[in-house]
Amino acid sequence: MNLDKVISGFFIILAMTVNFGFVYGDLDTLAHHSKYELFAAIVINVIATVLKLGDRTQVGSVLLATSLVADIQLIAAATVWTIATYASVVDSEIITTVISLSAGALLANVVSVLLYVGDTLKSRR
Repeated sequence: MNLDKVISGFFIILAMTVNFGFVYGDLDTLAHHSKYELFAAIVINVIATVLKLGDRTQVGSVLLATSLVADIQLIAAATVWTIATYASVVDSEIITTVISLSAGALLANVVSVLLYVGDTLKSRR
């Protein structure tokens, strides 16, 4: 068993599940989406991105790209939410924007997990 692959896989899958936990709920209801869960999703995605930096394969390049997309979208979601909180009132349009950006990051994380599982299945023992 390769410990590096276990740790990397753990953070890739954890990034997807935490992101899903944030996105899940009504789009218009702020109470269904925790700012702490968004922060956790950002931190875990950044950790997963750092773990993907050493992989020099073609699949590793695509995994890194999906992770960077997820990072950018989650950071954009947190930025929109922060600016809206301190500059104006957080309304349903702002929450919908934050959730939409996070859903895009979730899609990138799903692609990353599918690529990771596919790469794992095709590798030989």
